[in-house]
Amino acid sequence: MPNFKKRRQTAISPLISASILAADPLNLGRDALSIIEAGADWLHLDIMDGHYVPNITYGPALVGALRGLSTRVLDVHLMISEPDRYIQDFARAGADYLTVHPETCPHLHRTLAAIKEAGCKAGVSLNPATLPSALDYVWDLVDLVLLMSVNPGFGGQDFIPATLAKVGAVAAKRKEHQLQTLLAVDGGVGPENSGALAAAGVDVLVAGSALFSAADPAAVIRQMKGKT
Repeated sequence: MPNFKKRRQTAISPLISASILAADPLNLGRDALSIIEAGADWLHLDIMDGHYVPNITYGPALVGALRGLSTRVLDVHLMISEPDRYIQDFARAGADYLTVHPETCPHLHRTLAAIKEAGCKAGVSLNPATLPSALDYVWDLVDLVLLMSVNPGFGGQDFIPATLAKVGAVAAKRKEHQLQTLLAVDGGVGPENSGALAAAGVDVLVAGSALFSAADPAAVIRQMKGKT
């Protein structure tokens, strides 16, 4: 196992990454600015190709448009086949994080290295049935681990309870090796489970429906950050 730099202390309250998949598709810019004003720390973009997952969403052009609106971190989740083909496009568009799935990368180490060479932070996303051991030999390249708490492809799904134990396992591995890696969870995340996730070691809560369908998104964000 390589030597790792000491990990920074986890913030008392988690970061909130607002998934724009749940925003009004005819008013994405408006909704993105509104959720930032409400207190969201990051914007999360699910890039789907209709092949790796059964849905089609956005491309680099939307990342570029959002980069023109805000300096907030753009958290770009590539749920696509052959992600290596698009790393440079998303990096040039302004992505801060590029997260890939091991199942889509025949050479995961090479893909993560390419993401970092393109100037982005590298993330790995683990589906509900994907074992944390997929990270064993690439931890030194991983800036973000994104645990899927639903099966990827659509928003608005219910949180899979077994994810909490998986969070604990990944957080324990991170602590054991004093890693700098951030731990995120995506899928069915909201005020009802944010406290337990943060207590288990999650740094970034990815939320869509819980924010964009709320009458008072700012209040929801404060609650998820443990500030109410």
